[in-house]
Amino acid sequence: MAGITGAGVAITGFAGINGHAWLLILLGLVISSILGFGCGLVLARLTKLILRGLKRSHADRSFRIVQILFGTVVSLLHGSQDGQKFLSIAFMGIILASGGSLAQVGGTSMPIWLILLIGIAMGLGTAVGGRRIIKTVGMSIAKLETYQGALAMISASICIAFATFTGIPLSDVHTCNTSIVGVGAERNIKKVNWGVIKRMVLAWVITFPACGVLGFLMTKLFLLF
Repeated sequence: MAGITGAGVAITGFAGINGHAWLLILLGLVISSILGFGCGLVLARLTKLILRGLKRSHADRSFRIVQILFGTVVSLLHGSQDGQKFLSIAFMGIILASGGSLAQVGGTSMPIWLILLIGIAMGLGTAVGGRRIIKTVGMSIAKLETYQGALAMISASICIAFATFTGIPLSDVHTCNTSIVGVGAERNIKKVNWGVIKRMVLAWVITFPACGVLGFLMTKLFLLF
């Protein structure tokens, strides 16, 4: 999104930026963080209250299944959010390459081959390059017990689904991370690795201007040719 904005500024100047669209994006980032943390915290407290008499070994066995199930749901919802962003950028490229007319590409319906291509690319990218991110998110943010891991996935699922069906673009990563923080903080706020959180927030803050500048410079470079 920042890359597209930088490219747009290089061609039309700041007057070409759609302020309303960017407001939705920024709201999505804020809402996803607040909802993820709050939902994780509330779910953890409610679960401890409702299941306080249940034997831990029985609960852990059930929560392992729940975590796998909702991990799959989060993956599906990841496609409903981030998948649509990648798909829209690729489709925009097809439109521009076809002369900038929707009529040339058959309207706004996404080609099946493009949907499949984006889905395969996302799956391969996660499988090949996601190990370090998985380790950071799954093991470094907070030390969670079995039930907490399941609740973090449930919390992320609820928040991403809510945003998807209301048309709000949000960051799945923000939502998953803040859900983990919320669940971990409910038991003991000291169990959360705030050093990792600070590095993540710094990365989030840097990403927007960095991608915007890169989009601007790359567009200026291409315009030279």
